Amino acid sequence: MPTDDSSFPGFEFEEWARLASEDPASFEEARRAMVDSLIDAAPETIQPRLRGLQWQVDRLRELHNPMGACVKISNLMWHQVLGEDGLLDNVQRLGNRPSPERPNKVPGKVLRFAPRY
Repeated sequence: MPTDDSSFPGFEFEEWARLASEDPASFEEARRAMVDSLIDAAPETIQPRLRGLQWQVDRLRELHNPMGACVKISNLMWHQVLGEDGLLDNVQRLGNRPSPERPNKVPGKVLRFAPRY
């Protein structure tokens, strides 16, 4: 089945798949460059948030095997949509509607760690 890569000019899935299997280090370098260029192309006001999210994604990829990382990253993205101050909350605020109550919301304790230099 052919893929339609037209929404990402310059992105050729088959070429990226080949690079990932033949030269993982070059693939990772190219992936990082593409992610950075996409973040750089975003409005400056949201770039710090995007960099923070990408940092979280990168840490999850380091900590888990590919399938585990995929599940964790999916959960992270869903939290960005449905979690507190996520997309749903912000869209509802635009409509001046109150956010729905979250029945499972439990207060957490914030731990402070000394910086490591």
